[in-house]
Amino acid sequence: QVQLVESGGGLVQAGGSLRLSCAASGRTFSTAAMGWFRQAPGKEREFVATISRSGGVTVYADSVKGRFTISRDNAGNTVYLQMNSLKAEDTAAYYCAAAFGGTTRDVSMMRGINGWGRGTQVTVSS
Repeated sequence: QVQLVESGGGLVQAGGSLRLSCAASGRTFSTAAMGWFRQAPGKEREFVATISRSGGVTVYADSVKGRFTISRDNAGNTVYLQMNSLKAEDTAAYYCAAAFGGTTRDVSMMRGINGWGRGTQVTVSS
């Protein structure tokens, strides 16, 4: 069973930056496609970004493309989300997800997710 722990959320002004981290343990990290999702109050959880097992493939939601960057460190069992040019509409709880044996397509469709983190709050003030 995988454990995922997010960190790095907080309050930031519009136009600012934050870097989220997700530390994984319990299973072989390099065998999982990883992803970030977010959920704003009253809204459904939505896909943000995903990265393949090797890190060679990344996919982003249109709403964050060009502003967010997902990366991973397989030696350190951590996935990151660098968020730049933040907007008020980026305010949400951000969740890390793992799909062991899965692909970036699986993650982007919220399919085959084996584990979720508990989330970290990002609040962007306008």
